[in-house]
Amino acid sequence: MKKTLFALSIFIVNSLYAAPSMEYYKLIVYHFSTTAQEKKLDDFLTNQFIPALHLKGFKQVGVFKPITNDTANDKQLILLINSASLNKLIEPIQWNLKEETSFNDPLYKRYEQILLRAFKDMPLMKVPNDASKKGERIYELRNYESPTEEKYLNKVHMFNEGGEITLFNELQFNAVFYADVLFGSKMPNLMYITSFDNIESRNQHWKAFVESPTWKKLVAMPFYQNNMSALHSQLMRSTPYSDY
Repeated sequence: MKKTLFALSIFIVNSLYAAPSMEYYKLIVYHFSTTAQEKKLDDFLTNQFIPALHLKGFKQVGVFKPITNDTANDKQLILLINSASLNKLIEPIQWNLKEETSFNDPLYKRYEQILLRAFKDMPLMKVPNDASKKGERIYELRNYESPTEEKYLNKVHMFNEGGEITLFNELQFNAVFYADVLFGSKMPNLMYITSFDNIESRNQHWKAFVESPTWKKLVAMPFYQNNMSALHSQLMRSTPYSDY
């Protein structure tokens, strides 16, 4: 137990004082329920929040909507920003903006913020640059929960030293980032986003992954057993006003 707590302490210290080349990310997840809220939220982000982020130096602001929004009661909009500066990333810029809303007509039901730090084997974000495919492109946001901090560190090791990121690269999953969740509602937890030209490409990529001899060997290793307790996946498309 003491060994596990010591390892976790070192991990947290290294996360907070990482070298500038290791990026941080912030996900802002807006929850809403009506088309009227969605329109107001789109207008607020397009006309106020994203221009404010650009002025603050955030050049690549990603904004995504889950494909399941059409049928979900709890609809979501997910905004992603990145920075080498932790202080810059946690500044609540949206607090200084004017939300066109009222008590009886809120802009959203609630929003949550998730702070992340890039994995060492992919220290910088990489966004798709083919604008012609933006309308069809699929993004997949996945998060893996672990039962304990020790098992969580084991899963992170699987991505880095174990070669899971290398396999994703070989199969051209076009990852945007892989990251530790430093602060969020589900801990311990890691998250990553991959991108595909369309839904068929996404399905083909995952078929190749699970059938890969490299993956079969990796997932069967005793060292990496039982390091996940839950997996969540969201398929998303970027909004017209997203930077990618």
